Amino acid sequence: MRQIKVTDVSLRDGIQSLLATRVRTEDMLDAVELLDKCGFWSLEVWGGATFDVCLRYLKEDPWERLRKFKERAKNTKLEMLLRGQNVVGYRHYADDVVEEFVKRAYDNGIEVFRIFDALNDTRNMRKAIETAKKVGAVVKGVLSYTISPVHTVEYYVKVARELVDMGADIISIKDQAGILSPKVCYELVSALKSEFPDYPVHLHTQTTADLAEMAQLKGIEAGADMIDTACYSLSGQTSHPPGETMIYVLREFGYEVPVNTELYKKVGDLLKEVRKKYRKYDVLPPYPDVEVLIHQIPGGMISNFISQLKEQNLEHKLEEVLEEVKRVREDFGYPPLVTPTSQIVGTQAFLNVLHGERYKVVTKETKDYVKGLYGRPPAPIKKEVIKKILGDEEPIYDVRPADLLEPELDKIREEAIEAGAKTEEDILSYALFPVVAKEFFEWREKARKGEVPPVPLEEEEEKKEECKAPVEFYITVHGEQYHVQIAGKGEEDPTKRTFFIRLDGQLEEVQLQPIREVAVTEEFEVTEATPVASRRPKPKDIGDVTSPITGKVVNIKVNVGDEVKEGDVLLVVEAMKMENEIHSPVDGVVEEIFVRVGETINPDEVLIRIKPKRKKRRKA
Repeated sequence: MRQIKVTDVSLRDGIQSLLATRVRTEDMLDAVELLDKCGFWSLEVWGGATFDVCLRYLKEDPWERLRKFKERAKNTKLEMLLRGQNVVGYRHYADDVVEEFVKRAYDNGIEVFRIFDALNDTRNMRKAIETAKKVGAVVKGVLSYTISPVHTVEYYVKVARELVDMGADIISIKDQAGILSPKVCYELVSALKSEFPDYPVHLHTQTTADLAEMAQLKGIEAGADMIDTACYSLSGQTSHPPGETMIYVLREFGYEVPVNTELYKKVGDLLKEVRKKYRKYDVLPPYPDVEVLIHQIPGGMISNFISQLKEQNLEHKLEEVLEEVKRVREDFGYPPLVTPTSQIVGTQAFLNVLHGERYKVVTKETKDYVKGLYGRPPAPIKKEVIKKILGDEEPIYDVRPADLLEPELDKIREEAIEAGAKTEEDILSYALFPVVAKEFFEWREKARKGEVPPVPLEEEEEKKEECKAPVEFYITVHGEQYHVQIAGKGEEDPTKRTFFIRLDGQLEEVQLQPIREVAVTEEFEVTEATPVASRRPKPKDIGDVTSPITGKVVNIKVNVGDEVKEGDVLLVVEAMKMENEIHSPVDGVVEEIFVRVGETINPDEVLIRIKPKRKKRRKA
């Protein structure tokens, strides 16, 4: 009787696919204890988007989450999804960051690393695989599956050979978009088992188009040894097959599956209640997305994509953006749509639609991708696209991208400590997400001093609403009215006051502080309640610099008085997980700066004002 090993992904890919990764650690600890007793080969509980979301939205330390999970998982290996040279971020990091992250992840509880590269460029996986093997971990070397003219069975066997030669213990097929058909799965697994008979083959297939259960069954018939599942209450839609169902079917066919299904059902019951708690993020339709077979956007991205379009008030553009995703992907050489290429392609498609002109505005990541700084594209990028994005600059596809990066950790150590890092893990968090980590460190320190609520703000608000009605009022900014509810009060000093408010239903932390007197003009209306960020003028002159997209300022590269040339990068705005460089529209001098790092900005607001340089008149 052949045994099939199972990895449960409920607490990583399940919550990422269905609940925008927003589930707090404390709501998963009981599930970890139960899952640990079920008999799974491993539990995937970390990596992917969880690291970023813990810091950015949940105000949790992702390392502390891992340690708490490890305390409760005494019998089962913990697994993480690692993005190769991207680690858990959205750009390539230097080798010293990759090495230290893998070592620290292992020390804090990860025993299995599922390592992938968005382009299947194994050069970007080498350092992570080498380090994981060195510390004694198990490595799943991943084939990121997609459909295109170049992604054939022979292509994937070639990539698998490179991963085996690098030391991978398991060959893992990652079908992040849920587009692997039963027929192709059977053919691919058969080819891999024929070429590598001594290597286990693992299937990670998402249920977006409802192909996954059929694909897993045909893959196992072809010789696959391991599958990923989620408990019933976090399965389906863009998540994974329900483990309870798959185990039942496999046992009927005579396979041995060493999982206690009675306990697994209890996990599902427990997480069904947890899912209710996070219903505000549970926004996906209850039916399969058969269009994914065309646009190929993965489950973990589509839910976030919808939320991000809503943040831009452009959800009505979703169909148009999805259509543009297909065109951009073809332009870019058919990259698999998995982090970070899914964000790169998706954001670029959004910008193309937003501006009504393809590649008029490109993100820094798009430019880096086309240049080759993410690796070698599966197929050649269209020459006209390279020309439009890079101009006369030449791509560098024959160079391992990380070889171009200087070591980072020692350089940023002092900076990280100054920002609030207390441990080596904190320094790594800062290296990966400097702005987000700094904000988290500052919040953590305020929480330690009792200056902000120590419990999640949403829960704190719910408790307060039980006691009394919030203070409510309306503000008008640029002619638009916003409903504001005061939800709580934070620290107070002579220079600033912190409030927790609901702005049109969304909880926000805002700081109000005295600023220079602003004249009220027809450009914008100021009320007593108008926050600082709203006191930015509307653009009217050629030197008024704006952002094409709502986002957060993560870097300001100029100071008042600096001379700039047309095209110079003035600041960087993070939106939809990508960094958007904002360029100077003219030659001139920086006259005013209306933003600070960390502030949220909107289109149609002046961020920086440039005084244009007068052109010299020609002598008659």
